[in-house]
Order: sequence, then structure tokens, then C-alpha cells
Amino acid sequence: MMPVDAKDLVTFEAVARLGGMGRAAHELNTVQSNVTQRVRRLEEALGVALFERSRAGARLTRAGERLMPYAARVGALLAEAGRAARDDGAPLGTLTIGSLETTAALRLSPVLASYVTAHPGVDLVLRTGTTAELIERVIDRELEGAFVCGPVVHPLLIATPVFEEELALLSAPSERSVASLLARPDLRLVILRTGCSYRQRLEEVLARRGIVGLRRLEFGTLEAILGAVAADLGITLLPRALIGPAWRGGRITAHRLPSTESRVQTVFVRRRDMLCSSALTAFQKHATTRKVR
Repeated sequence: MMPVDAKDLVTFEAVARLGGMGRAAHELNTVQSNVTQRVRRLEEALGVALFERSRAGARLTRAGERLMPYAARVGALLAEAGRAARDDGAPLGTLTIGSLETTAALRLSPVLASYVTAHPGVDLVLRTGTTAELIERVIDRELEGAFVCGPVVHPLLIATPVFEEELALLSAPSERSVASLLARPDLRLVILRTGCSYRQRLEEVLARRGIVGLRRLEFGTLEAILGAVAADLGITLLPRALIGPAWRGGRITAHRLPSTESRVQTVFVRRRDMLCSSALTAFQKHATTRKVR
């Protein structure tokens, strides 16, 4: 069996991800013939066909699908190795972190602004998503770290507590108690997509009260959720601090819950075995000393 070249694996991953030799060549800043040659060499080394080629592009075979996660891992490790070699202790280069949309809206703006000012050599990239999405991206090495809803227990991750949030049950203006609100026959949930930790907590809060199987309205942004709640389309569970000046004019009611249900910790997660770059080390120290308030 011929040895496998790491660069061939990186080329294969680009073709698989982008769906074509030409697109991969453009991303890799090379010509298409070089991409084709590397893919063929990898197929010869492994003794299997990795793509089904057609005019529409290149589609993975089953062998290619099995190889893909390993190729992606090799590419990420090569990129990380390059960063490690260039990292002389000064925060420089690109730092890509993730955050819940609520955390970004409530807590991060002053931290990010002061960090960029303190470390102008860092190009900071912020990606938002649900807790499940962000954890997966950290595990896949797409993010150096992320602010997610705790607790997080995973053998590949280090989770550092950052701050505590108070959750509240949000509804349209109402004089009802939580119990009477939840007794509404037309009650619906206004929620983010699957993987949102607050969505899961809301369903747990209701399940403890024997309420299951409610209809759901799923939205992609916090603004859409708050607007739907204000229009009395349903209820949601979000950090109480989100009800800022724009929503205190009677458009939304925040119902308090017992502390055992309302308190939630936000943690910063990163891979145990991934390089903690100088840029990331400085960011974590910066966020901790400012206490993300």
C-alpha cells in the first residue's frame, strides 16, 4: 500500500466539501489539473474510488464518505500546527470563537470592543449558534472556543464558568400567574431551532408541570421570537435581561420562576487537546477579568 500524502487528504477534503475540482482549485489557489492529480494519487494509494464524477461535479462514494471526517481532521491539525509554529506568545492572527445569540447580545459587545483595542494584531471572528451547534463546532476544531449554556460535561472539552443568567417565562402583557398562563387551552411555544438549550429548558419546565405535546412556532432570531411573543402567539423562555428598554413599554411580561429553574450558567468551552493560542489565552483572561458584565 502506497503512503498517503497529507496534502492529498487536504485536497480531497476541499473537493468533497465544495462539490467540484474547479471550486477546490480556486480555494486552494492552484490549477484544476493539480487537484485532479492529487485526488487520483490518493485513490491509488488507498485502492478505492473516492468520487463519482459527472458534469454536475464530484459526489462522494461510500468510501469517500468514510474518509471525509479523517481528512477534515488532518486539515484542521495541519492548520493548527502552522499556528503553533508561528505563535511566539504575542496575540496575533485570526481568533474564531462562538457564542449563543443571547450571550452576544447581552454580554459580549463591550468585551469584544475592548479586546480588539487591546490586541490590534488579532482578527476576531464571532460565530453564533445554538449550544449543540457550537459544541459540535468546537469538537470539530472549527472554533477555538465558544460561550454555551452549561453544564457541559464532555471528555474532549474544558468548560470554564463565566457568568450566571436568570431565565424568565416570557408572554404577551398579562395579569395571569404562571399557573393560569400555562393553563391556557391555546398555549403554544415560541422557540429557536433544535439544539437551543433554552428551548430544552422550557420543555423541561413544562414537563415538570405535566404539560407536554404543545404546538410550536419555530423562529431563527431573537427579534422574531420577541415579536411573536409580544403578538401573543405563544410563550418562550429566555434570559430576563433581554427585556430591555424597547420591550419594557408593556409589550412583554416576564414571569419569574423558582431559582432552581431560572438560574443557568454560561460556560466557555474549548478542546482539551487543541492549541490554546496566545490570542485565545489573552481573550479568556480578558473576558474573565472584565467578568463579561
